[in-house]
Amino acid sequence: MIIGIDASRAARARRTGTERYSLEIIRHLLALPAAQRHHWRLYVDSLPAPGLFTALPGVADAVDLCVLKARRLWTHRQLAAEVTRRPPDVLFVPAHVLPCVLPRRRLPPSVVTVHDLGYHAYPETHTLAQRLLIEAGTRWSVYAAQRVIAVSAATAHDLQRRYHTPAERIRVVYEATTAPLHIDAEQVDAVRRRYGLTRPYALFVGTIQPRKNVGRLVQAYAWLYRNTPVGWDMVFAGAPGWLSEKLYAQAAALGLGEQMHFLGFVPDDELPALIKGAHFFAFPSLFEGFGLPVLEAQSYGVPVLTSNNSSLPEVAGDAALLVDPTDVDAIANAMLRLSQDEVLRQQLIEAGYANVRRFSWEKAARETLAVLEEAAGCK
Repeated sequence: MIIGIDASRAARARRTGTERYSLEIIRHLLALPAAQRHHWRLYVDSLPAPGLFTALPGVADAVDLCVLKARRLWTHRQLAAEVTRRPPDVLFVPAHVLPCVLPRRRLPPSVVTVHDLGYHAYPETHTLAQRLLIEAGTRWSVYAAQRVIAVSAATAHDLQRRYHTPAERIRVVYEATTAPLHIDAEQVDAVRRRYGLTRPYALFVGTIQPRKNVGRLVQAYAWLYRNTPVGWDMVFAGAPGWLSEKLYAQAAALGLGEQMHFLGFVPDDELPALIKGAHFFAFPSLFEGFGLPVLEAQSYGVPVLTSNNSSLPEVAGDAALLVDPTDVDAIANAMLRLSQDEVLRQQLIEAGYANVRRFSWEKAARETLAVLEEAAGCK
């Protein structure tokens, strides 16, 4: 069977959550023993780094890299033309949308991963253009695909509620985190020096944008700093996103420039040490389809504060302190507890290690391959 995969997002040099998911699921699919019975065709819009998709041992031999020149509307022009000219037995789109220029009957049997429907829950955290584009692409993809992978039960529920996607066409396949690297004290110290972090710190990782609730996290820290003896800083690691300048200005206006650090995008080779060195991890996002940073922090033995909505309780299990992300006081109080209550911290650390073991990329790849094989039979 020929399995075609849109690998364009995975091939990017800078990856946020959906791109990282795309890369990991592709690499682990190719490394499955069962992958050897299929032929794999990876569609990219530029030449990826050497070995990017073949770095894991046992990768399937039959892997073709199909480089389609990057142009505007690449998915709906170049990719659409290619899958029409040489249709695979099944097309998998892990981090984007299906080509919309082809009628459903002319698409090969398809599987698409939907990561979240946060633009419905919090429309004000997206521009109008973003909402219209994401809405149109998602609605078309879940209609046209033979199977839809949801990365959490919460996302599966949202698909049924918002788009009336039949439950029999949805498969829940959880994401995972990669095995934690061994990070020693020297590596942590080197990253702290690199970013000028001289005091203990709480850490947030994610794009600096309204949906991640950065504004309320800034307010919560400012309240703590003014009202309690706070001996730790607040660190934000993430590339600037929509309305980030407004969030930076909000932080600057509070006069806490020496206590709040906006590091910008942190490379993958530095992020593990930055996480490992954190006193605790604060991730009160307004909405997540999965919430991979929660698992990453838990895997490095860092206690976690996160939100009590969307998929986050499902992913965090009983190994995180859950708060209402719209309540600044609740966020501040939870941060204070995690900074002072050592018994609670140790409980969450141990529970976090156990929680992470529920998820694995190999398991996700096996389940995804089963969905692809199932969809291929739906011609």
